[in-house]
Amino acid sequence: MRIKPKHITTFVLLVSLSIITFFNLFCGDANKQSTPENTYLNHNDTVKYVGMESCRSCHNDIYKTFIETGMGQSFNVATKQKSAAKFGKHQLVHDKFNNLSYYPFFLNDTMYIMEFRLDGKDTIHKRIERVDYIVGSGQHTNSHMMEINGFVYQMPLTWYAQKGKWDLPPGFENGQNVRFNRAIGLECMSCHNAMPTFAKNSNNKFISVPKGIDCERCHGPGELHVKEKLAGHIVDTATQIDYTIVNPKKLSWDLQIDVCQRCHLQGNAVLKNDKDFTDFRPGKKLGDYIDIYMPKYKGRDNEFIMASHAQRLQMSKCFITGNQHTNKLTCISCHNPHVSVKVTGTQIFNTSCNSCHSVKQKNICTESPAKIKLANNNCVGCHMPKSGTIDIPHVTVTDHWIRVPASKKVKETAKEFAGIYCINNPESDLDTRGKAYLGYYEKFSGEKSAVDSANKYFSTSLNQPNTTDAWIHLWYLKQDYVSIIKKAATLKPNDQTKPWLCYRIGRAYYNNSNFNLAEGWYKRAVELASANLDFINALGALYVQVDENEKAINTLENSLNQNPKQPEPLTNLGFVYAKQQQFDKAIFYYNKAIALDPDFEQALLNKAGVLNITGQKAASKKLLLRLLTLNPQNQMVKQLLQQL
Repeated sequence: MRIKPKHITTFVLLVSLSIITFFNLFCGDANKQSTPENTYLNHNDTVKYVGMESCRSCHNDIYKTFIETGMGQSFNVATKQKSAAKFGKHQLVHDKFNNLSYYPFFLNDTMYIMEFRLDGKDTIHKRIERVDYIVGSGQHTNSHMMEINGFVYQMPLTWYAQKGKWDLPPGFENGQNVRFNRAIGLECMSCHNAMPTFAKNSNNKFISVPKGIDCERCHGPGELHVKEKLAGHIVDTATQIDYTIVNPKKLSWDLQIDVCQRCHLQGNAVLKNDKDFTDFRPGKKLGDYIDIYMPKYKGRDNEFIMASHAQRLQMSKCFITGNQHTNKLTCISCHNPHVSVKVTGTQIFNTSCNSCHSVKQKNICTESPAKIKLANNNCVGCHMPKSGTIDIPHVTVTDHWIRVPASKKVKETAKEFAGIYCINNPESDLDTRGKAYLGYYEKFSGEKSAVDSANKYFSTSLNQPNTTDAWIHLWYLKQDYVSIIKKAATLKPNDQTKPWLCYRIGRAYYNNSNFNLAEGWYKRAVELASANLDFINALGALYVQVDENEKAINTLENSLNQNPKQPEPLTNLGFVYAKQQQFDKAIFYYNKAIALDPDFEQALLNKAGVLNITGQKAASKKLLLRLLTLNPQNQMVKQLLQQL
């Protein structure tokens, strides 16, 4: 899954006592009854997650409002009730770069997306896939996912609610459409959901997927809390802290922020050694588990991505100066996470502003009375304006950088890449910074200078013996296979525990035509990650290359048994049978690959070869001409056409 690179002065409002009471009761003092990290009993790894329905029995009022929030509506199975989209014969999206069209529809209660291509009035390609999950509350978007035997992929169609239109998903535009093949890994799923059960030997396979964010994402696992309450052990939370469950309101301001920015801070996430995306628990320090880096550009302060709320808030003078004193500013100073922002109302947010900015403090809005009146006394509308984002098209969101609005001149300042920085952990170590630059280059199509920066950090690290994996990753991105092979000569496959390290070493040997050593490293990668289909397919392709036909068939069929909708192993399997002169079988597998991807060059080329061998020269020539329109620079196709 591609991921695209990471003063307020005001006036006094007359508000009702009930609003002030709501604000004070909910937010309170972020420092009151704060507790040190690791005090909470549900931080213990033995405490299990019990699900939101267990919370509902005692907190039904909160449950009823929370399930209407963006978090509560973040993820669910694809139903008519879940979808916010419009459907009908005019809801078509055309990808002009790939000449593919998409049409969403419901058949009875099941949602589908149809991909098709027309030649005049003839349909020359059609693929229909069932939608299994809808991601997003529908306030901004609905994205769509399909599941194949637990493997989850994003689909090539998104509903943009604010514009009321269908279009390609973010990252699928401008010729980058990966169609039904964007793998959804744990990093993505863990922020749109409660606590999914992930197959750690895979890239994108899930054993179970909850239906949205729930209570325990912000309060931690609830098993102990439920047991204590059922046993009659009640704590007066007005005067004490109940240490069986985390109440973010009682945390110190920095740990409060960490709860929110675990997900409201999308960027280049670098896991600490031996940590996973589900290890962090509310009340702990996020930087002990994940460092999150964002790119920084001179002159681009006015641009931001969708999930950058925490980053933008921490750029605010209100946050920087406020958190040097007793009046700490955190996310829940303005947001009640149990209530949807759609029903909260701007008056609540403006009350938060006035808790610090008042006439008494001589810190009132300096704008003219006429403009204040025109703005309807709305601090937020001026100092936190809505804007488009640089990663998600067709949406506008609130910019959480609280400030005097930037001038047009400032907005038009030249833009220059200024590096990346860690938002949640300014003291991140050199190895982590180097890994962050690699991730930025790899995930966000970053500047090539990022690889040089990673090299610098790894070279100056005091922890070099533990950076073997990072060095090999660096050399792999630079295609420096000689350095990888030199390092690999000092390593043994069976001693390794990191599957990607093994795969990259195998790839280096394969690209240097050392297939014997490549096999050992590929096999180790598959042993460590037996459900990573990329690893299995690489091993199968190697067996095809060295004419180990039986091993190739077994390996490729293993991959296809896990996910039968993969053009690459289907094509390689067809090639094995073609070599054995089982041409009918070869054509069968080539046709299956082409039905999934009508532009898969290797399948088209191989099929043309078989058609030529079996005397079907006209059909072969037709396929080769089609290939030439897809890739006019394909020299092999030109040679075959000359031969024909």
